[in-house]
Amino acid sequence: MVPLDRWVISHVCAHIAIERGRRAGGKAAPAPMYSINLSGISLGDEAVLSHITSEIAAYGVDPGQLCFEITETAVIANLPKAQEFIGALRTLGCHFSLDDFGSGLSSFAYLRALPVDYLKIDGLFIRGIAGNDVNQALVKAINEVGHVMGIRTVAEYVEDAATLDVVCGLGIDYAQGYAVGTLRQLALTA
Repeated sequence: MVPLDRWVISHVCAHIAIERGRRAGGKAAPAPMYSINLSGISLGDEAVLSHITSEIAAYGVDPGQLCFEITETAVIANLPKAQEFIGALRTLGCHFSLDDFGSGLSSFAYLRALPVDYLKIDGLFIRGIAGNDVNQALVKAINEVGHVMGIRTVAEYVEDAATLDVVCGLGIDYAQGYAVGTLRQLALTA
């Protein structure tokens, strides 16, 4: 997984540099943010951290354009290393998203220990939420805690209009899934 993660990081940075050149010749469109999934193994590999910082410098990437998605279970496996990794890249200006939030037994306890920007609420809670009062209450709680901590929330697996209506009503910040587009995310409260 580490070579694959390194490959993705290099190619995303190269893409950002190309897109920056294209934007420079046209209208001043806002620079997009790119989300990159990282494997748990990469979180504990100091060479990956070095690779990321090298690629940011080599391609002149604004670190604020990068959001690294890490799963809750990967973080739990090695919390101290994950904290160091996240801290180093956040110092540069990179963002972090905690993916599949809610899937672990101690989610809220770990959340307090991680400086992340986004919570991607596990799709297990989102699928069928329109007809499930318990999932609505759980998602509402996750959203409220996230907001109190200054963390934006993302609902995964928003696959139909009814689900989108519920997550909008609960105050979730972003939705991801077929109801908003196959390859894009939509800000719900912008």
